[in-house]
Amino acid sequence: MSEQPFPTDWQIALVLVPHPDDPEYGIGAAVAKWTDSGKTVHYALASRGEVGIAGMPPEQAGPLREVEQRRSAAIVGVSDVAFWDFPDSNIRDTPELRAKIAATVATLRPDIVVTIYSGPSWAPDAPNQRDHIEFAHAVAAAFDSISDPPRWLFENGPEPTHCEAVEGYTERAVESLAAHEVYLSVLDPDTPVVKQARRQVEMATPVRPEFGGRTAEFILKRHR
Repeated sequence: MSEQPFPTDWQIALVLVPHPDDPEYGIGAAVAKWTDSGKTVHYALASRGEVGIAGMPPEQAGPLREVEQRRSAAIVGVSDVAFWDFPDSNIRDTPELRAKIAATVATLRPDIVVTIYSGPSWAPDAPNQRDHIEFAHAVAAAFDSISDPPRWLFENGPEPTHCEAVEGYTERAVESLAAHEVYLSVLDPDTPVVKQARRQVEMATPVRPEFGGRTAEFILKRHR
């Protein structure tokens, strides 16, 4: 079955991810489009990514990555960015995490929840991170526990069911990912940050002529 257009009849989205930069690696262009059209997008992150910068102690990296994430979110029109302080690189599908997810959904009452990919690998040579898999499973379990859940739950990942046309928004996505400047400069010191960001955004937004150009890809997990 061919991919469908991403829904348009909604006003509030909640993006749930385990780490800083997770939204920017996949859906920054879509978020920019949504906020430009007047929709509200909230970000909630399980951790501050405090062990994600090689050679930098967690007590320094965590606050730095929080600043970079808030700057990055602002570029695509997101002002509400929450950090939950679950341990970076040790995020697990626990009752505590499920409860936090469910409570956040109950407070914000989004129409749509978007989270990270739960599959074992993005491609044959690109395994998924355990934090991502565990977190996505926790999101699904929390979603199922809510008596009046949002209308949709999507993951951002390969083999999509729905695509958001993002032609014209990819430069904002590049700028947003490049705002993680220190993180990216340590991750790949030999490649300029903007070049890294553009390469990733282009990978994450394949061209689909049937949607008029570049798209962000989503997998429908729940719908009511």
